[in-house]
Amino acid sequence: MCAIGKVVASLFPTNRTVSTDMETATALVDFAEIYGWIGLSVAIPFLLFGMDRFDEDARGAYMYRPLLLPGVVLIWPLVLWRWVVVETGRDKWPLRHRPPRKAHGIAALALAVCIPAIIITGIAIKQVWPADVAPQQLEAPG
Repeated sequence: MCAIGKVVASLFPTNRTVSTDMETATALVDFAEIYGWIGLSVAIPFLLFGMDRFDEDARGAYMYRPLLLPGVVLIWPLVLWRWVVVETGRDKWPLRHRPPRKAHGIAALALAVCIPAIIITGIAIKQVWPADVAPQQLEAPG
């Protein structure tokens, strides 16, 4: 076995035990729980105080914020980063939407070419049932 093969084999051992699998599962569950609690501790202050700074239309609208809670809990690192950027004044609002708007023309052209190409290809390679073979009804086993 070559050196690369030995390294790959050492990364993925084949003689794993149940306790190793359970330790991995426990670690993953612990990580998810910690991630969720941190997300919740970021989401609640953000939805109560920080949301007003992001969206002017959100001022005074508290009834829809509980609907945002699961999403903010999941993407809390991005929300926290964005909140810090806005609060410190490093946000360049006019430049924020320029790159996506440049890409809209390319995306529209790609979709205008790809969608008809996919439909035409699907129609061209459509399977035809042989006319001389009669269909058979399948029965349940037993």
